Amino acid sequence: MTGSSSSDALAKYREKRDFARTAEPEGRIAKAGGNRFAVQKHAASRLHYDLRLELDGVLKSWAVTRGPSINPDDKRLAVRTEDHPVEYATFEGTIPKSEYGGGTMMLWDTGTWEPLAGKDPSKTLPEGHLHFFLHGHRLKGEWMLFRLKPRGKEKGENWILRKVTDDEVGGSEDLVGTHLTGVVSGLTMEQIASGERGKSRAPATPTAKPATKAAKARATGRKKAGSPPAIPTCPARNACRSCARRQRLAARDEI
Repeated sequence: MTGSSSSDALAKYREKRDFARTAEPEGRIAKAGGNRFAVQKHAASRLHYDLRLELDGVLKSWAVTRGPSINPDDKRLAVRTEDHPVEYATFEGTIPKSEYGGGTMMLWDTGTWEPLAGKDPSKTLPEGHLHFFLHGHRLKGEWMLFRLKPRGKEKGENWILRKVTDDEVGGSEDLVGTHLTGVVSGLTMEQIASGERGKSRAPATPTAKPATKAAKARATGRKKAGSPPAIPTCPARNACRSCARRQRLAARDEI
């Protein structure tokens, strides 16, 4: 993963926070080349899950309003948020209510990620799509993020997160309905909010599984064909009332 990082890539992150009041890390831009990822369950103005992928020395971040699903039929709205420092990938705790994003935050999953072979995320992300593999304790296998066309006066970027069919698929609630404690601390949201301290040692780093035969075949087929993969879109496109409503809500509410 290559690409240059701007010296002010974290400016928006810092502008929104008073580090004398919040325990969130002020952070810095790290050396490019890291590939960690994290998902944080965040009870702010409304509950959501923050997906963060390390790229170009920062964590590229999306607020997934209903949490990730391993059902390929589920297309989860993912609202792009400001870049976060890489130190944020281990943060768990309570943000003061008076601060931006105030509420309880759980470190729900952690691990590493990698883009689809032959695809440079520093190039595809600005184009509005990202095809990648996750090697986490809870999130595994092949995934896609793609940006939706802006509508009206929307404040931010609305994306869709979905699972690509592979050996790691399952039901819509198999993740968020089953895993209710921090992946490192072992604490529930209520325990984190009350200030309890959990485990002091992080779980073992997940072992990256080789790409499935189907994934390799897709990558090989695209390489031989010499054409880029089709970027998925919402099946109903502009006529999808459900997507439009979720986008309006996401743009209106603070996440």
